[in-house]
This record gives sequence, structure tokens and C-alpha cells, in this order.
Amino acid sequence: MSTPDDSPALFGLDNLPYGLFSTADSPGHRRVGVRYGDSVLDAGAAAAALGSAHAELLARPSLNPLMAEGRAVWRAVRAELRGWLADGSADPYLRPLSEASLHLPFEVADYVDFYASEHHATNLGRLFRPDGAALLPNWKHLPVGYHGRSGTVVASGTPVVRPQGQRKAPSESAPTFGPTRRLDIETELGFVVGAGRERDGSGVALGDFSEHVFGVTLLNDWSARDIQGWEGQPLGPHLAKSFLTSVSPWITPLEALDAARVAPPARDEALLPYLDDSAPGIEPGGLDLRITVRLNGHVIAEPPFSAMYWTGAQMLAHMTVNGASLRTGDLYGSGTVSGPDRLTQSGCLQELTWGGAEPVVLADGKRTFLEDGDEVTLSAWAPGPSGTRLALGAVTGRVTPSPS
Repeated sequence: MSTPDDSPALFGLDNLPYGLFSTADSPGHRRVGVRYGDSVLDAGAAAAALGSAHAELLARPSLNPLMAEGRAVWRAVRAELRGWLADGSADPYLRPLSEASLHLPFEVADYVDFYASEHHATNLGRLFRPDGAALLPNWKHLPVGYHGRSGTVVASGTPVVRPQGQRKAPSESAPTFGPTRRLDIETELGFVVGAGRERDGSGVALGDFSEHVFGVTLLNDWSARDIQGWEGQPLGPHLAKSFLTSVSPWITPLEALDAARVAPPARDEALLPYLDDSAPGIEPGGLDLRITVRLNGHVIAEPPFSAMYWTGAQMLAHMTVNGASLRTGDLYGSGTVSGPDRLTQSGCLQELTWGGAEPVVLADGKRTFLEDGDEVTLSAWAPGPSGTRLALGAVTGRVTPSPS
């Protein structure tokens, strides 16, 4: 689905996100592409023809080899791409985007999902614990997260088959098995790890975030809320989220978002040193991304990523502080992005409809949770240099019926 945030004008020289594409004349040949306006640059072909020292990296059928090379190579390749596109030497290697089939742009290693929005966590706390504290005692001391399933991360456009599982409503005496009745979305930002590191007993320091994270991508962590509510007693998400996670086909390089860096919201709890980003020399870890959520073409929410309590750097630091390794292709999600206005800035239907009690009103009917045939699109833009805007590639999924 085309959106205003997907305008070709927002994919200029200051953006240049990476993806993987093929064409009808060579459907089995997947190659690294770079989006430029309404075209995709065959990066490998351009690099080979123009004598780049990085031609072999760009000729691979995945972004992982390039991502594994580290920040110095990322910057050098990006500088080459900008130069070739600016002077027109790359023009012979541009293909119309309309002729390209887009694929999952990288091989996903591990997948971790966080819970980094204070507004989202507070809303769910109030919904599920009306007589208790909205936030649990640990929430402002560490980025809460869980380990997901990398094998079900898919590219935008992949059908969302309604999952089956056990569910038990409070009014039911026993669990039943069947398709989820409460299929939901989670509007997220995904961070894609490029340079890995071995297990060594220490974690990634906040200041090393940009040395390891290659770029970001919009992410929708589809969720079956009724399955989640029954299975998550007492452990965290399992089958309710492992059936599908959709990502954009485009990875926006972290370097492209320099102008979008902002300070995170003020914190009212002192942080332990490995998470304390107020120390001198730590660059701002927040990102000013404006996200739009569309359901069947209708805007239902516009959550601001700048409102996120925990930053991508803090999530990475916490994820590795126990000595865990990082691998090229590791993906970690921010968790649902929500802002202070629940009715217009919530990144999931669980919040927007207050657990199904307050349906969202669309031009074609009401929704509490997703119905078969519904299509959800997440899009976003960020401030660029000199007052420009940069788009993040959109991610879309359409719900199809359960197989039984």
C-alpha cells in the first residue's frame, strides 16, 4: 500500500536504505539494492562496473557480508553510493522500483523483543492490574524483554495467517483450542546488528552502539492476545508471538539518522552505570521518528518514537551485559511504540480499544481486534539534514484465515 510517508522525494541522497531484490527477467538472482527515489540501484553491478573495492560484498545475495564488515566499511560504501548517484555514474544500474520484487534483506540470527515504551507499559499495567501499580518495580531500572523466534521473521507483504492455540477467557471454565479471536499488531522499530562480538563476559558499552548496529527497520510483531493471556502465566510471550514478525524490506543506515537523534525523556530513577546515558561523551540515544499506523488505509494512530523511555543503545547494552554474544543479523525490537495520548498515539489495538471495550471506528466499520482480510501498514519518517525528511520503508501485512 502506498502511503504519503513512502513518497520518492523522501528517498534521496541523504537516505539510501538497503534491501534485497530480484526482477522478473532473473527471478532467482537476489541482489543488494539501494532505494533511490522511485528506483532501486543494483549496488553490486554498479560497484563492479565503477571499480569499487567493495564490489564483492555488494554482489552477495544477502546484506549479511556487508553488515559483518563494520562501521568503517559501512561509511565507505555509503560515501561511494552517494557519489555515484550524485554524479550520474550509477544511472545505468537503476531499475524502476515497480519492476523489483523485494525480499527479506538479511539473514536473521537471533531475535529479541523489548518493552521500552513507558506509555505502553503503563497502559497495559492499568488495564491488567487496575488495583495495583501500573509499572512493576523493575521496569524503570532495566529494559524488559524476551527472546523471540528468528525463523518466523518475514518480509513485508507476507500473508498473516491467523494463528491457532489454546485460549481461555475469564468467563470460560476450561481452555479451548482454535484460531485466535484477538489478533493484534505491535508497532515497533527493529535494530539490525551488523558487527558481532564473541562471548567474553562483558557487554556492549553505550558508546559502542553505532559500532555494532547497522541500521533500523520498521517492525510489526503480530500478537494473539487471548493466547498470550492464557499461556503467559507466569512466563513471558511464547506461541502468541512466535508465529510471525514482519519487517520492512528496507534497512535505513544508522548514519542516515544523525539529524534525527534526540535526548530520551527525562528519567525519574537513577540508572546503574552500564545503562546511564547521561555520562559525558555519550551521544543522544533517542530517535525522532514519526510513525503512522493504517488499518485498511485508515489512519488509526501516530505514535512518536521520541517518547520511548529506553533507547536502542540501552537495549543493546542490557541484552549483552551478561556476556551474551552478538551475531551479524541479530535483530531486536523496541516493543510497542506508544505516546502519551492513548486514543491517537497507541501502537496496538489492545491499547486503542482498551482491551476490546472501546472499538476503533473506521469508514468501513468498527474494530476491536483484527478480522480476516484486514491489512495493516506501518510507515514513518524522520528529520533529515537541513530541514529535509527521510522515509523509512513501510511494512504491510494482510490477515488471512486460519487453515482450520
